[in-house]
Amino acid sequence: MNKMLIAVFETESSAFEGLSALRELHREGDVTLYASAVIVKDKAGKIEVKQAADQGPVGTAIGLLTGSLIGLLAGPAGLAIGASLGGLGGLLFDLDSTGISATFLDEVAKELSPGKAAVLADVEETWTTPVDTRLHKLDGTIFRRLRSEVIEDQLVRESAAFQAELKALQDDFNHSAAESRAAIQKDIEQVKTQIKTVQEQAKKRLDQAKAETDAKVQSLTDQAKQASDRARRRISSRIAEVKADFDRRATKLNQAWTLTKEALAA
Repeated sequence: MNKMLIAVFETESSAFEGLSALRELHREGDVTLYASAVIVKDKAGKIEVKQAADQGPVGTAIGLLTGSLIGLLAGPAGLAIGASLGGLGGLLFDLDSTGISATFLDEVAKELSPGKAAVLADVEETWTTPVDTRLHKLDGTIFRRLRSEVIEDQLVRESAAFQAELKALQDDFNHSAAESRAAIQKDIEQVKTQIKTVQEQAKKRLDQAKAETDAKVQSLTDQAKQASDRARRRISSRIAEVKADFDRRATKLNQAWTLTKEALAA
C-alpha cells in the first residue's frame, strides 16, 4: 500500500540513521522507498531542509509534503522554501495533491519541536513491523497515512455539478423572455469556462498520475532485480497494486473528462 510516512527523531544524526534504515529495508525488499527528504528544526525554531526529494514524477509528492510541512511550521517564511521543493507553483500547499490531510501534518508539527529532525518518505509498505522495528530502535516517532484519491473524486463531483448547472441554464435560456436572455447567456459562458478548467485539470491530473505510476513501476522493477526470490514475490505484488491504483484513478479522471465533454457538446 502506498503511504506517506514521516518519522520524527530527537537529533539530525538519528534522522539520517533512520533514512539509512529505510534504504536498507528497500534493498532487502521489505518496503519500496520511492522518495525521501530530511528536515531539521533548530533550537530557534528555524526549519532547514537537509536533504530534498529528487525532482521528477516520484519526488513530486514528497516535495509537496515537505513544502507544506515547512509552511505549517514556519508560517509565511516557509513559503519561499516550500515553493522550491514542490515544483508545482500554486499547488504547493494543496495537500489533496499528495492524498494527505492537513490533520496529518498538524499531528507531525506538534511532535517536531525545536531541536528535532524528521524523515519524510513516500513508501510502498505491506506491513509495518520492519519499519517500526528499525526506527523505534532510534527512538523515532512514526506517522503514516494512506494516500487517498481526493482530487479525483472532487473532479468527478465538480464535472457532474457543472453539467447539471449548464443544462439548467440552457433550459432557462430556451424558456425565458428575450430581454432576459443576455444575462442568462453570460452565466452560460461563465459556466462553460469553469467546465473547460475542470476538463484541463482532469487531463493534467491523469498525465501526472500516469507519469508517477510509470516511474514507480520502474523503481519497483529495478528493486526486484536486486532482491531475493522471496522479496521479489512481494515486489511483484506491489507492482500489481500500483497498477490497480492507477486504473482506479484513471477511471475517475476519465469519467470527469467525459462529463465535461458531454456538457460542452450539449
